[in-house]
Amino acid sequence: MKFEIWLNYYNKILDDFGFLREGDEKSAILLNEILSKDNFYSLDFLKTYIDESTDEKTTFIVFGAGPSIKKHIKKFKELLNNSKSFENFFIISADGATTALLEDGVIPDIVVSDLDGKMEDLLSANEKGSIFVIHAHGNNHDLIKEYGNTFNKSIGTTQSKPFGKLYNFGGFTDGDRAVFLAVELYAKKILLGGFDFGNYVSKYSRPNIAKDIEVADDVKRKKLKYAKELIDWIASNEDVDIQYIY
Repeated sequence: MKFEIWLNYYNKILDDFGFLREGDEKSAILLNEILSKDNFYSLDFLKTYIDESTDEKTTFIVFGAGPSIKKHIKKFKELLNNSKSFENFFIISADGATTALLEDGVIPDIVVSDLDGKMEDLLSANEKGSIFVIHAHGNNHDLIKEYGNTFNKSIGTTQSKPFGKLYNFGGFTDGDRAVFLAVELYAKKILLGGFDFGNYVSKYSRPNIAKDIEVADDVKRKKLKYAKELIDWIASNEDVDIQYIY
């Protein structure tokens, strides 16, 4: 997605949620400073890594942290015979989905995160080889300050204008932003698991809830609505086959 197109969505999101662009930019400045000092990956390097690793593999599996994620991981395992068959695909997890994957012995190739998932699992995935795409927005400034320099093999994104070491390839939530990333990495087919756009939220998306699945609040439901709209935009405008797993 070109930035000019994203900007239309971004301005609408700011107005709809009452977010301040200045808050997004403040967090972006901090993340850029951290990535400028420490080891980081460029998007070009990541593309080269993907090219060298895939050979003929152009199918990505993107896991969201919705209530269906454990069912979909199980279904993939049944279809692929065992967890090692995941190695035939590139796996991108959206933040809290990383916890669900690690529980089933699957290490994602890439994690897209604004750092509000279960931190010990995010760090564990990074230690086990997952590349992190860390996102800056107005509500995670403190998380970036505390944890931004603890991740290796990372690149940064912003939802405002990209600058310095930060990219913006489109996307609002971790889930739809992960799909935009797959498109950016030349995916020809994207399978989506754990993507639910209904009225419920899982403990993988919100680690602080009391039950495994609870009713989503109004803000979360609105975020999911935008995620669905943005993924629909990808399906209609990009040269990629997107399929939901049911």
